[in-house]
Amino acid sequence: MKDTGLKNAVSAAMAAAWLIALAPAAAAGPSQKTDDAYESDQDAPVYFDVDALPDATVFLPPPPGWSSHRFVGDHAEYIWGRTQRDTARGRLAASNAVFTAKDLLKRFEVPFGMEITPGKTPAMHRVLTRGLMTVRRATHKPKDAYMRKRPYVYYGESSLLPDSEELLRDNGSYPSGHAFRGWCMALLMAELNPRVQNAVLKFGHEYGESRIIAGYHWRSDVEAGRLAAAAAYARLHASKEFLADMAAAREELARLAEKGAR
Repeated sequence: MKDTGLKNAVSAAMAAAWLIALAPAAAAGPSQKTDDAYESDQDAPVYFDVDALPDATVFLPPPPGWSSHRFVGDHAEYIWGRTQRDTARGRLAASNAVFTAKDLLKRFEVPFGMEITPGKTPAMHRVLTRGLMTVRRATHKPKDAYMRKRPYVYYGESSLLPDSEELLRDNGSYPSGHAFRGWCMALLMAELNPRVQNAVLKFGHEYGESRIIAGYHWRSDVEAGRLAAAAAYARLHASKEFLADMAAAREELARLAEKGAR
């Protein structure tokens, strides 16, 4: 009985998805606003130029077509996300709607277990901020190439975060820049302090999921953002300067831990 009910529910969701997928959608905006539209640290130092980053248009698959079977999953996840908005998880999703390195570090304080600031932890702050700022533009090429509509734009519905709707309406949805940044920060922190790897990776994952709940990204956008983040993060390790900064940050962390143990 339960199996039959589940199959019927899935069939209904799939049918609804196909009807929506085949309906005409509004045309994309004439130009791509980049993620830097609300980036406050554009002039932060980097380890290497953006041209040295892996080209995500080469290794990422294109986003699911509106009438493809893969879009059925994106649609179902959008419906799930919408049910979460008026819950504690929805409130977490709203609080995760930050983007700059400074704000992202603040959100990761709890899972990382300490505050990271230029004054208190200069070496750790340097490698985390500089690492993130080096890879931050890795999503720009695929965003410009595909200009995928965001869920709230596609469905013509309001999102969890109405104040940002106009700013990001003409910004490509694929891949997710927030999921990219959240996963990069989680990887950086896990490498810096393996003792907290589970906590920071869990939060990094939740940070990306929040964009589905908010109605700003499809499931496939978020997954592509994490894949692009892993590729860009791997490229960081070809920089001797990054490796030296990471070593200095670990030494700083060890000193602080030893001092706290006394």
